[in-house]
Amino acid sequence: MRDMGMKARESLIRLKRFQVEERNRRVKQIEAMIADFERMAADLEREITTEEEKSGISDKSHFAYSTYARAAATRRENLLCSAEELRGQLDDARLLHQDAVEDLRALELRDDREKADGRLQEAQA
Repeated sequence: MRDMGMKARESLIRLKRFQVEERNRRVKQIEAMIADFERMAADLEREITTEEEKSGISDKSHFAYSTYARAAATRRENLLCSAEELRGQLDDARLLHQDAVEDLRALELRDDREKADGRLQEAQA
């Protein structure tokens, strides 16, 4: 009977470790996406500046403002908005990861205590 409880507990610990790893992967994935979006936005900013210098027009309301620069600015803003939305998801993902880590620690501590209690009972028998 005791073996069944131990096996179930070990399975639960493995499941919790898997959850911690999955949630950590999700955090890293979101961080990478934010970094990619910010890098692409910075690249677009440089392209916009280059286009404005080439055309000699940096006033976005000017009738001859570069169509390419205008489209690149729109794309840059979309990327920055997406990165900001991902920051909210990142906060949530970090909280979920932290919760999973705390659950795993509590379960491992309980497991350690139960194993120690079992060894003590065996020694006393």
